Amino acid sequence: MAVPALRIHAGPAARARLRERGLRPEDVRVIPAAAGGPKGLILGALDRYIFGEWLPQSTQAVHLLGASIGAWRMATACLTRNPAEVEAEFLRLAHDYVHQDYETGPGRRPTAAAVSRSFAAKLDEVFGGREALALSHPRLHLHVFTSRGRHVLAREGRLRTPLGYTAAFAANLAHRRAMGGFLERVVFSDPRAPLPMPLHDYRSRQVALSTGNFQPSVLASCSIPFWLQAVHDIAGAPRGAYWDGGITDYHLHLNYAAMAGEGLVLYPHFQQQVIPGWLDKGLKRRHGPTSFLDRVVLLVPNPEWVKTLPNAKLPDRNDFQAYAGDLPGRVKAWQGAIARSEQLRDEFAAACGAESLDALPL
Repeated sequence: MAVPALRIHAGPAARARLRERGLRPEDVRVIPAAAGGPKGLILGALDRYIFGEWLPQSTQAVHLLGASIGAWRMATACLTRNPAEVEAEFLRLAHDYVHQDYETGPGRRPTAAAVSRSFAAKLDEVFGGREALALSHPRLHLHVFTSRGRHVLAREGRLRTPLGYTAAFAANLAHRRAMGGFLERVVFSDPRAPLPMPLHDYRSRQVALSTGNFQPSVLASCSIPFWLQAVHDIAGAPRGAYWDGGITDYHLHLNYAAMAGEGLVLYPHFQQQVIPGWLDKGLKRRHGPTSFLDRVVLLVPNPEWVKTLPNAKLPDRNDFQAYAGDLPGRVKAWQGAIARSEQLRDEFAAACGAESLDALPL
């Protein structure tokens, strides 16, 4: 018997709604998309089904929240207007991510400048000339999460960047809010519809997403410190250095319980824990559920199913080193995991047709 791929976790309010109505597309108001690099590839089949077949069965506006690869995924959804486009655009995203390759010397990793140039060129290839299309989707509203440096991190530098991140790490150990002295959350939001939940949990600001800052904000949201260069002085936003949105919001653990209006948060994720910030990865005390997640329906891979994937794990950033010099090997492993992820889609589709809560893989 095949190992079940999908697990569904629901907060108390979400569970009550599922008990009453089951999984219905018209109940979804927000879809978050976490940072996590290659791990996000495992969600491609779910993305194609949700945006191509399931969500179009409803008509309400939906807010898409993304950090890092999550911002790329959600921006991709905003380019589409029909199931064929959803299929094509998300398959293109997977192909482009899987086939990333940067030439380096033996035992060396590519420079941050080289990776930034290559990724910026890829974003321009995908989104160039189509920014207005993404920002005019009739029902999807995009919100791109970035991390803006403050004080010593206000500009990128050979000494100030490692010094600033060391200080940010120490501040975060004391309290997550204390990290706001060095890094603030800046959300580039669809000007037609602000975020439906408050951002009082952490130092934050919102700016209008526009055709002029669309690509720079997505690039910044994906700019992992030391792996890519910061993006400086984005149009329409405060001056400064902007880095990966996952630093402040690794898994977008936001106050969804205070979301305006009724409805649920549908969260395709690659793990059960919704970790607040990237620097919280090693702080297990911050990995548990909170009341913020009461209205969240979390779709995650079954850990036992993950063990059946190539290398017995999800694709991750360590594979760039593990397969250094062996691009075909990495591509084969990642494509193998992506192919297997169709089981997640199939089981989600079955869950949407379940007549009772007992039939869901909760």
